[in-house]
This record gives sequence, structure tokens and C-alpha cells, in this order.
Amino acid sequence: MGSPSTVADTNKIAVRSSIVESLRGCGLSGIRIDKDELKKQLTMPQYLRYAMRDSIRLKDPAAGESRYINRNDGEDSAAPPCPMVVFINPRSGGRHGPALKERLQQLMSEEQVFDLSDVKPHEFVRYGLSCLEMLAGLGDSCAKETRERIRVMVAGGDGTVGWVLGCLTELRTHDREPVPPVGIIPLGTGNDLSRSFNWGGSFPFAWRSAIKRTLQRATTGQVNHLDSWRVSLSMPEGTKVKLPHCLKHTEELTLDQGFEIKGKLPEKVASYEGVYYNYFSIGMDAQVAYGFHHLRDEKPYLASGPISNKIIYSGYSCTQGWFFTPCVSDPGLRGLKNIMRIHIKRIDSSEWEQIDIPNSVRAIVALNLHSYGSGRNPWGKPKPEYLEKRGFVEADVADGLLEIFGLKHGWHASFVMVELISAKHIAQASAIRLEVRGGQWKNAYMQMDGEPWKQPLSKDFSTYVDIKREPFQSLVISGK
Repeated sequence: MGSPSTVADTNKIAVRSSIVESLRGCGLSGIRIDKDELKKQLTMPQYLRYAMRDSIRLKDPAAGESRYINRNDGEDSAAPPCPMVVFINPRSGGRHGPALKERLQQLMSEEQVFDLSDVKPHEFVRYGLSCLEMLAGLGDSCAKETRERIRVMVAGGDGTVGWVLGCLTELRTHDREPVPPVGIIPLGTGNDLSRSFNWGGSFPFAWRSAIKRTLQRATTGQVNHLDSWRVSLSMPEGTKVKLPHCLKHTEELTLDQGFEIKGKLPEKVASYEGVYYNYFSIGMDAQVAYGFHHLRDEKPYLASGPISNKIIYSGYSCTQGWFFTPCVSDPGLRGLKNIMRIHIKRIDSSEWEQIDIPNSVRAIVALNLHSYGSGRNPWGKPKPEYLEKRGFVEADVADGLLEIFGLKHGWHASFVMVELISAKHIAQASAIRLEVRGGQWKNAYMQMDGEPWKQPLSKDFSTYVDIKREPFQSLVISGK
């Protein structure tokens, strides 16, 4: 079905794609953006900046009240047209992180650029925005307008963007709308969330000039909706597993009994929850990601930037059984069908339905965006007659549906990633239940938005993964 040259071609395409995207990101449009004019659009009055800073540092929304009382005459006369704050992950973007932080501070103010190692997104929501709301309640019209107009930029990878989006949903759950929309400065490796909303797939080489254009676009960009999906993971209590930061321990979950559960349920379970925006996957692709992350942690000097990460990632996949499986003695052991059952709820249906897992599939992905694996579209663009035949609808990031597809092996994945073919279409679903059981396999590999983990499997009890849509959609600014 392929040859080792296919792997080399895939690596070359990944690198070439990153370089082209970086050049495009330079934004050589010939339109000059005046730095001072841009700063006027973005920068909040000093007393508001200091009030928010004090509130966040002291973890008390009322700590900024003295700044309002002692403000200069006329300082609160008007809010800027598009007040903005930026969260930056200084460890992203290779060696450019600290310099980019300094540049952003020059284009607005030091207090409006938050280093994620110092200020966490939930602290901004609970104390910074609460400070603006408190001042608005005291009759400060400038604070009120700033709170209503504020936009958020995130300089980081998809994981960082998801972290900020997740924290902002707290505003809806506590009836503190409006929720600020989010734009993206892509500093990660894959940047699929950034690509999906036209912010580009790579940090541009000529970033000093490009960053002004990026901020300018963020002031006027259209605001789009984005579905988010809650993953609930339930396993026998006592299972020794190192889960990623995206999954947090929660109270015991009650499983939906709408269908027969094949595996036995333990008396006590450990339950975890988290939210993703791009994809959840199980199988060989998660195993490759897990190995890559461990390699990067052990030898960080090998992964110095997005391009080198892609080269290492592509090369590492060759060693993990994608192309030359160790299961040659019993090919039937390769497929996920040996350890897993899938139930789904289809669009406009409340009934669970079990769907078949093809024998050849070794990785299953539940995809929300159009972009996966650094800008690829494995679902493809099926023709209307095919969609009608399969009972599918055209994929969209805000349609309440996940696209479920499978990857068979390394050769199949290579052709999918260079978009010569589409992935194995399995289903579209508004909710998913995975039941993973032990047997020949001791572990299963899973990942959410690029955060992988190794999930131990029990011979006696099943592990369950429930995926359902969050009631609130996130707001993302278009980079067009």
C-alpha cells in the first residue's frame, strides 16, 4: 500500500507547510498600521489597568476601588474602542516568547499582557473582570463600557487557547455575560484551533510587523461560535494512571443506563472530567503522541520549535507500530474492536445506538474542528449525495456534532495526512459512549487536544468514556 518513501514525503510536506505558513503569516499586505493609533484603540485608562492588577494580585475584586476613587480628573471620560488583554505562554514560540511579550506590552500596556506563569486565566475572570463589574456597579461608565467591549488574545498553542476558553465559560455559568471573544497568536506546534479561525498555522518569521496586523484584525474580526465537548472518564478505583492537566477529579459519575453495559461495574470508581475543542482520540495516534511528549520532556533540546517538533513527531511515529506492527503473528489483535465498544446518539435523537468498529481501524478520532494534525482535514469534503446516503450533514464547528473517523495504519494515515484520501468515516454523533475493556491489551492510549495519557485496562472491569456537548458555546474571533 505504500513504501518508506511515503514517510519521508510526509515529513517534507509537514516542514514545507510550516515554512509557507510562516511566510504567509508575515502579512506583507503593504498596509501600514500606525503604532500610536493602534495603542489608542487597545489601551485602557491607567486607573482601570491598575485596579485590575491590584485585584488580581490580592485576589480581591474590591481591591481596585481605591484606584477609582483616586483617579485623575477626566481619566474615566471614555473607554477605548476595543480594550484588549493578552495571555502569553512565554515557553511557546521557541526563543521568541519573551521578546513577543515585551513587544505586546509596548503596543498596549504592561498591565494588559498576562504571563501565564504569573497570572492564570481563572484569576483574570474571578478578580480582574469582577473588578470592572464592581466599578461599573459604583457608576463608573468607563469601566462598564470596557467590560462590555473587552476582547482577549491568546499567544500560545491549542492547549493554551483551550485553557483560556474553558475559564471564560465560568462567566456564563455564573450569569456574568457578556463573555469576551478570543483571538489567537499561534505559538504551538499543530495550531489547529488557530487554523480553523484563520489566524494561521505558524508563528511568522517577521513577527514584529505581523503582530500589529494581528492585533488590528482582532479589533474588527467577526465573532464566531465554537462547540466544546465534555469528556467524563470513569475507571475502577485504585487504577494507577497519570492523567494530563486537562482532566480533573470529580465526584462519582452516574452512567446512562439507556443500553446494556457489557462489562462488569466495580463497586467504587474514580471519575475525571475535562473539556476539549478539537479532538479526542484513542489508539495508535495517541500512542505516538504519548511517546513524543515523553521524549520531549526527557530531551527538551530536541524540540526547539514547531518545525523541529513536526520532524521529530513524524519520525517517532515510524517506531511505534504504525507502519511495521509487532502483531504480525496475529493481525486481528491490532484493531480497537478487540477492546472497545462504541455507542452514539445521532442528530436529533435521544436513543443510544451501537455502531460497528471496522476490524482494520487502529485509531479512532472524535473531531470537532475542520483541522487535525497541523492543518489536515481527514474528514474531507464529502459530496452532497454521499452525505445523504450516509445520513451525514456538512461538518461545522458549531453544529452540535462530532465527526468520528478511523485510521487503519501508518500507510493509510500517511495518505490521509497528505490529503490524497479521506479517513475511514464511521459516524456523526451528538454524544458518544466508549466502553474499553481489558484482555489481550494491558493499556490503551488516549488524548484530548494533544494531551495524551496511557490508560491501564482491567481484565475484570470496563473503563468508560462519555463525550457530550457543553450547553454553552465559546466565542472565537475570526482572523480574516
